[in-house]
Amino acid sequence: MSTLLQEPPTRAKSQPQRVVEGVSERIHSGALKPGDRVPPEPGLMREFNVSRTVVREAMSRLQASGLVETRQGVGTFVLATPAPEPLLAIASRNVQIRQKLAMLELRISLESEAASLAAVRRRDEHLQAMRAALDAFDAQRRAGGSTTEHDFQFHVQIAAATGNEYFQEVLRSLGNATIPRNPSEGAQAVSPANADQPAARFGEAQPMLESGKAITQREHEAIYDAIQRSDAAAARAAMFMHLSNSRERMRSSSASVSKDQGLGSK
Repeated sequence: MSTLLQEPPTRAKSQPQRVVEGVSERIHSGALKPGDRVPPEPGLMREFNVSRTVVREAMSRLQASGLVETRQGVGTFVLATPAPEPLLAIASRNVQIRQKLAMLELRISLESEAASLAAVRRRDEHLQAMRAALDAFDAQRRAGGSTTEHDFQFHVQIAAATGNEYFQEVLRSLGNATIPRNPSEGAQAVSPANADQPAARFGEAQPMLESGKAITQREHEAIYDAIQRSDAAAARAAMFMHLSNSRERMRSSSASVSKDQGLGSK
């Protein structure tokens, strides 16, 4: 027997909010187009049965949201509102940790299925490309270098082995969207020793920690072994485990950074 979640009682809208929503609805519906003048204060006062003060507060809120602008002595006019940028096209510097974690949730579903399909459809050349990426990752890890690109290539080669080009397309888009571009967004600050290294993506929530890279290597090897054996169920489970662990590493890393920043501000 399912239990329906009950929403808390809705609070009555304030007078300014009623005006804001009324004008906003006209803008979004196209009744008021960019460049059109918003009805003057007296008209809005009569329509919504509110005071001049309420109308002015509503106009201030609409200005703050970027929907309108007020020209002194002329009136209030609708602004052209840019279309929202697709999430997968957002520059990595604008992607918040909440969004990165959400993307990892998407990848858990997407890549677990990709690994399963790759185990069934892979050819020898796919296995060779995966093995090359894994060996390069391990060599860079042991040398203390950046493993980012090899990590990415391993996942791309699994997507390629599915024979479905859309897996690769979505995977590349997610990779581009989640690459941090400055120290404040990564799991650690850039130091002179690692300033020239690409930032973390995919399994590397903390790319400069040897222990983290060793864990990622072992998880990758488990995925590869299952695909090599053509064991679809094991490949799906191994990828699910790897990306779930990656999500937890990212969550723990961001929590640690937030805690350190909080201590530093005291």
